[in-house]
Amino acid sequence: MDAIGIDIGGTKIAGAVVSKDGTIVAHDRVATVAGDSGAIVDAVVQMIEKLAAGRDIRHAGVAAPGFIDVDQSIVYYTPNIPWREEPLRQRLSGRLDLAITIDNDANAAGWAEFRFGAGRTVSDMTMLTIGTGVGGAIVTRDRLFRGGFGAGAEIGHLRVVPNGLICGCGARGCLEQYGSGRALLRMANSIADAGGIGAGLAAVRAKTGTLEGHDISELIINNDPGARHALAELGRWLGEACASLSAVLDPQLFVIGGGVALAGELLLEPIRAAYLAHLPARGYHPEPKFAIAELGNDAGVVGAADLARHNG
Repeated sequence: MDAIGIDIGGTKIAGAVVSKDGTIVAHDRVATVAGDSGAIVDAVVQMIEKLAAGRDIRHAGVAAPGFIDVDQSIVYYTPNIPWREEPLRQRLSGRLDLAITIDNDANAAGWAEFRFGAGRTVSDMTMLTIGTGVGGAIVTRDRLFRGGFGAGAEIGHLRVVPNGLICGCGARGCLEQYGSGRALLRMANSIADAGGIGAGLAAVRAKTGTLEGHDISELIINNDPGARHALAELGRWLGEACASLSAVLDPQLFVIGGGVALAGELLLEPIRAAYLAHLPARGYHPEPKFAIAELGNDAGVVGAADLARHNG
């Protein structure tokens, strides 16, 4: 049976009707009114009603950024939306005659990749989503890991540098400060400042006034040495983090998603190299594979719908 998946982001709310094999049957999208929690709830309700009209829909899943409680009911905290201890499932269930499931957006995307994407052939998978920040999802023995309080798999806040760069979460040295799209921009600017291989980066910055993610992507595609070096440095941090995660989780597969993952093998190569260089007891047990996520921007809605169907 089809289910509805909703993915709430800081700038947009995406929704879709998703079949049991992960195919999107219908979709919708509206802008997020980020400063108005009531307007966001209204928009989600209206989107679900619109997508459900004329269809036999019994389950809807909502993916939201931030911390979700273990009962998948309350949004503890969302960084770009004013939700604090928000009883989101209760608010939606009170207005919709459907079974509602709430989950973290990275969990939803990771579940979609596990069920229908790069992870569909394994039972244990760890996903890192590399965008402005670093998100994560963990599947172990075919089950999504949420932790004792529901806020597990916050891989971006794994501490990789003691007393390192200050993170938006308030801690220092989080992976998000070294392995994210924002970190890639910082590294690229530093390389541009240093001259030498940074000449191409510096030239683009001088022309536009600033370096953007698409500038670095274009330079990477054109084999610019400075941009490639920044990407390799990003991959090194991610590979080291994966080695630490592997020591705890022992996944069969690491899936790398998010905008930066569009670099494909150019990103996976330094990740694999750093992973192997830091893997404990290398050679004494099987090593995981690394793959790029396959579902792109659809992962959130597909995963939310499938989780709703499973939970229902």
